[in-house]
Amino acid sequence: MTYTAGIDVGSTYTKAVILSEDKKIVGKGMINTGFKLIEAATKAYHIALAESGLWEKDVKYIATTGYGRFLIPFRDVYVTDLTAQARGARYFFPETRTVLDVGGQTMKACKLDENGKVRSFRLNDKCAAGTGAFLEKTARYMSYRIEEIGPLMATSKLAVAISGVCAVFAESEVINHVSAGIPPADIMHGAIVSLTERSVQLMKRVQMEPEYTLVGGILRFETMARVVAEQLKSKVNVPAGDMPQYTAAIGAALLAHRRLEKINAGESVATHDAVDSVAA
Repeated sequence: MTYTAGIDVGSTYTKAVILSEDKKIVGKGMINTGFKLIEAATKAYHIALAESGLWEKDVKYIATTGYGRFLIPFRDVYVTDLTAQARGARYFFPETRTVLDVGGQTMKACKLDENGKVRSFRLNDKCAAGTGAFLEKTARYMSYRIEEIGPLMATSKLAVAISGVCAVFAESEVINHVSAGIPPADIMHGAIVSLTERSVQLMKRVQMEPEYTLVGGILRFETMARVVAEQLKSKVNVPAGDMPQYTAAIGAALLAHRRLEKINAGESVATHDAVDSVAA
């Protein structure tokens, strides 16, 4: 049995996934990235190895993605996070044509062609108001832990308006709402709606087409997907459980698998250790 691995070194969390020869997930691991990127990647990878019951020698090819993809010395190849997310999204939903990725520090939207290759993409402006970091900061300001965001929003009756286009102004609105005695659940719901409005604008800018697949750490909060679906007036796909956080790592492992197939078949591959959606 041949195994490949994908490691997504994200700004907030580092995720690793190991795939079997038949492209089944046999192990996964996640850890806070921190500032020691190589250490985080190694730990996440070892967690995935332990879950799969494999040794390092059993994994024949490793692909890295995410903002720290260049730095991991034990990789065989690295791939852009846009390409990895596209492959990961279609792993779960093969008819995906538009992908929205909402992470801790970034938000990205991309449109795929019929073969799953990225044809256009847009990134959020460099402001935390358009990322998951704003939600987490809002929760901490109200003395809630990150893992409490989902249950908290589930009790909301009404989303209050948070219209600031900048994280600093948006935070001021949150402070004003707290001072006015607005329920924390309604404030968090308002923060989600604010984030969703930005995400839908990004999707429009790539000339979105259904099917829509939503990925990234923030999609572990059910309210986010529900509000996006309401604004799009369309069904949206979300991988089950904690899989929205692992889609880029899965995509990287799939690309590693494809690359290894080419090598084993005697096909020539680029000597440079980066691979994009065309070369894959």
